[in-house]
Amino acid sequence: MSQFLDMFLIGISAASIYALMAISMVLVWRSTRVVNFAQAGMALLSAYIGYELVSRTGNFWISLPLAMILGAAFSAFIEFFLMRTLLKHSNQGPIAAIAPIIATLGLLGVIRAVIGFIWGHGDVQLEAPLSKVGYKFGDTTLFIGPMGLFVICFVVALLLVVTIVFQKTNIGLALRASAYAPEIAQLSGIRVSGIRTLGWAIAGAAGAAAGILQTVNGTGGLTPESLEFSLLLVFGFIAAVIGGLESLPGAVLGAVILGLVLAFVQIYISGTLVFIVAFILLLAVLILRPQGFLGSKAGRRA
Repeated sequence: MSQFLDMFLIGISAASIYALMAISMVLVWRSTRVVNFAQAGMALLSAYIGYELVSRTGNFWISLPLAMILGAAFSAFIEFFLMRTLLKHSNQGPIAAIAPIIATLGLLGVIRAVIGFIWGHGDVQLEAPLSKVGYKFGDTTLFIGPMGLFVICFVVALLLVVTIVFQKTNIGLALRASAYAPEIAQLSGIRVSGIRTLGWAIAGAAGAAAGILQTVNGTGGLTPESLEFSLLLVFGFIAAVIGGLESLPGAVLGAVILGLVLAFVQIYISGTLVFIVAFILLLAVLILRPQGFLGSKAGRRA
């Protein structure tokens, strides 16, 4: 029973981080039809910014929201000055569909190089503000501790805020309309380009939170070539595809499914098979339900 509970807690803890990365990728996909492979670099940069803020202020609780704001600003900057121009001039030719994707891969390399130039290539530590030692109940020590519980609660609260914004506000309506039918939305008076920039900004904030929380809840170490962030991008993308690249709730569902499946493999089979199982799951979904669990063949979902 204790082993099963650990598996569940490991899966939910990982799923909460995957969900943030998946949502950031869904938001970008819905607004520009681009898979943003630079999201891992943007999350890594935000984690370094968080490290710098913590070093200067000595307060993680102030640094986290500030890093999310700066991550949102950087993401909006990238959309406004790079992606908007690129999409405007890459609508023709044989590589029109993949040019923006290639650009995000190049941007990932640029971000890593800039991080190495500013902070160096050595390991820096972003210390967790809470204990990561698991809670004890009698003779049983759970996998999750105060830091892990905070991560889960923070992500759930963030997801609720995003859901309320998308479903209950005029901004959310504009975001959904611009994603579903940009031409009609523009005729209705919505500034689609500005709304797309806002979508990228929200994605940047979510990615920043994912990067910082992944770091402090893991080893706490940061390097420009961090494999941990590459895996975060891969698993976030897989979660988004499983749930449906058109659906924000689908991104969360996909993250929960992926997190629990990988935790089961890690606990009951072998940790070396985690990466392979993730891709087998992705292939199975692409074959059986290419649009994802909550995706739609007919059109985009909210």
